[in-house]
Amino acid sequence: MEELNRKAEDPSLWDDPQQAQQLMRERQLLDEKIRRIREFERRLEENVELIEMGEAEGDEEIVAEAEQQIEQMREALGKLEIESLLSGEADANNAYVEIHAGAGGTESQDWASMLMRMYVRWAEQHGYKVDVVEESRGDEAGIKSATLHIKGHNAYGWLKTESGVHRLVRISPFDASARRHTSFASVWVYPEIDENIEIDIADSDVRIDTFRASGAGGQHVNTTDSAVRITHIPTGIVVTCQNERSQHQNRAQAWKMLRARLYEHELRKREEEAMKEQEAKTDIGWGHQIRSYVLQPYQLVKDLRTGVESTNPQAVLDGDLDQFIEAALAQRVHGGKEEGSSGGDEART
Repeated sequence: MEELNRKAEDPSLWDDPQQAQQLMRERQLLDEKIRRIREFERRLEENVELIEMGEAEGDEEIVAEAEQQIEQMREALGKLEIESLLSGEADANNAYVEIHAGAGGTESQDWASMLMRMYVRWAEQHGYKVDVVEESRGDEAGIKSATLHIKGHNAYGWLKTESGVHRLVRISPFDASARRHTSFASVWVYPEIDENIEIDIADSDVRIDTFRASGAGGQHVNTTDSAVRITHIPTGIVVTCQNERSQHQNRAQAWKMLRARLYEHELRKREEEAMKEQEAKTDIGWGHQIRSYVLQPYQLVKDLRTGVESTNPQAVLDGDLDQFIEAALAQRVHGGKEEGSSGGDEART
């Protein structure tokens, strides 16, 4: 911190505005972390004093209240400890979340829309701003695909372990015979990258298509070929943007998304190579099932990587994801299953 303060006071700092802004952001974040730690220390001292006073006076109510406050602090510190794990290269950045329905038509498209709502709810509960960059509606219900832009500090760091295949088991509301169906949808999370990060993309490596937007957006959007799709041929990465009013704006946003996807692609390659070296690689990438959501015949959400479970699927689908995210982040750093996680009955999921 002293080194940061010294640099911040250097008169030549603003000779490079981008570097200066980065330094000031880093300083502000460290200041906030120090403030929170000191606040915890102050509250802990106050509650310890209350416990000592209550015990001396035989006031069990004061002791119980102070102990409850300390327990709440312990839970908050646990979250702060998890947040300290977000030290990756792009963890502090905004995030894009892509959701794609799997095979199965209306069933999977409805499931994809449920996942989209879940991530929007989670983001809103954490004070993040959410923009829908692209949304392709299903033929009868739900969505075929959607891309969310989630803006806020550490958005990518928190969400990066959500990439993978999500499985739903339920009695289908679209089946007249009320049979049980299994649906799949895939989620892909990648960081928004800073403008000063250069990603070289050869013109010959991309194919650009324009088409008429299918989502909401007014008469202009729906009657002109304003939507843009860019395909990066070497990697097969495809990005789409249709939320802006003009093709020019959508094209600019799509290029930004493509650079971000390619950057994340490189980050993931590096991470997988490092994990292989440590012999601690886990299947969390594209095409691998990470979580199962069962609504019938019983109620259970289970993360297949960590073993963490919830018997309240509705709360999870309303955005209560923190227990799954925190366990996955801790596992990514430490490797192996978390102590105390419930393995459950594998046959049930």
